[in-house]
Amino acid sequence: MHRFLLHNDSIRETTEPCLLPGQVGFLNGWGVFSTLRVADGVLFAWERHWSRMTRDARRLRVPMPESPEQLLAGLHALIAANDANDATLRVAIVRNHGGLFEAPGLTRRFETIAFSTGLRNWADSVRLAIKPDVRHGANEFRGAKITAWAGNLAWNEEAQQRGFDEVVLLDELGRVSECTSANLFAVFGNDVVTPPLDSGCLPGITREVLLDSIHVDGITCREGHLRPADLEAADAVFVTSSTRDLLPVAEVEGLRIRRVGDVQERLLAAFRAYIAGYVAARRPQPVAL
Repeated sequence: MHRFLLHNDSIRETTEPCLLPGQVGFLNGWGVFSTLRVADGVLFAWERHWSRMTRDARRLRVPMPESPEQLLAGLHALIAANDANDATLRVAIVRNHGGLFEAPGLTRRFETIAFSTGLRNWADSVRLAIKPDVRHGANEFRGAKITAWAGNLAWNEEAQQRGFDEVVLLDELGRVSECTSANLFAVFGNDVVTPPLDSGCLPGITREVLLDSIHVDGITCREGHLRPADLEAADAVFVTSSTRDLLPVAEVEGLRIRRVGDVQERLLAAFRAYIAGYVAARRPQPVAL
């Protein structure tokens, strides 16, 4: 983590205490968050992240800042303070009131916390364990990116202790849903399939961009249910996230995973071009003297 964080409207040292026991959201995971890529000082796909956070906040009854501009100004101040022009940034909005155990004297309805860190150097592929019955498509809060993240952390830690990098989470019907912090795609020729939201998966931003904004001749990206056997039958499998882009899967527990063709590489090139175009359109222009 970098030196400074954003707490509400202030830039503070990350070592400086800023929370109180009895802040309901922090004790109960009652908040929403998002992880963004900072590219050349620009928060990639900011509008999509804000839209998802506000949608999830309405579902979870979490208050939000009045406008995206208000929050965005604070995030830009954080980027400047940390000189984090190429980094990963996480922002959380956490509710303060409600429940049985509430700290006295809290005047704010919510807390804003954001921090940044350097870009992670991922390996060139990922090895996945399998965990059944942990995503439930009928759940009212399916797909909400909320700060109650302990289950994901525990499953990921268990997978790593077993020699894997991440874990494929299955729904209550035995279908593929997602990973703990990534979406999953399977390639069948030029047909690229990712589980639909009724599998309980989170609507990741990279997933969303691939489905509605990346166009590569001859390649179709779409939603469709997958089972573990489908991953074995696929030409290739890859995961997506704001920190990984598109990362090939080399192994899934108990399955033989193939890496045939160049569809993932072609989509990755198009995705990176999309990022470059997004950043170029929003990068501050120098002022002529």
